[in-house]
Amino acid sequence: MKFLHLPLAALLGLALTACNAGPTAEKPAAAEAPAANAPAATPATKKRLLFFGNSLTAGYGVEPEQAFAGLIGQKIDSLGLPYEVINAGLSGETTAGGRSRVGWILKQPVDIFVLELGGNDGLRGLPLSATRENLQGIIDTVRRRSPGAQIVLAGMQIPPNMGQSYAKDFKALYQEMAIKNHLVLIPFLLAGVGGDRALNQADGIHPTPAGHRIVARTVWAVLQPLLVPKS
Repeated sequence: MKFLHLPLAALLGLALTACNAGPTAEKPAAAEAPAANAPAATPATKKRLLFFGNSLTAGYGVEPEQAFAGLIGQKIDSLGLPYEVINAGLSGETTAGGRSRVGWILKQPVDIFVLELGGNDGLRGLPLSATRENLQGIIDTVRRRSPGAQIVLAGMQIPPNMGQSYAKDFKALYQEMAIKNHLVLIPFLLAGVGGDRALNQADGIHPTPAGHRIVARTVWAVLQPLLVPKS
């Protein structure tokens, strides 16, 4: 199984050093990259599992193979499942940025699309209406480009820095989107990791390798039933 980590920061010039908990201007929409730079076609014998997210998916501060997406790829490889795993995480990504680049990412169809975005919106206190609209735009694009794809939505929670009401509504947004769009939901991506200093890097946001192992188990519990064994 070939695990790909797309060099999106270099291609699109969108990467930030890390998730920023303070307010910041949203990034301009990315220009569509030339077709020649699009992800390589997957061999016909393999399905495509794509992780689309921010620095949590990208594995900020750890090696690619230590991030939860890389660990999922290793698990799939060890089981001999016919999937190519692609990590399309981009540090600093907001839902607006994700919406602007998802069409380019989906120049090749996918079979499973794991959507992990919104955390940076919440940390910056962006309007939930905009986050909801952008997530819906991403979901709609996936369904247009890959009609048969199974979409998995990774739920996120934030500390009450922006107020208890905002944090509560932010948490509920993911379940609402999952129900509305008939998505598979990971209730909270960082379950058992978020808020635990021993499992997070010094910034208190990004998991350590040990934290990513727990995240990988959380994700695997949801993904495993969706994976088709080799025929």
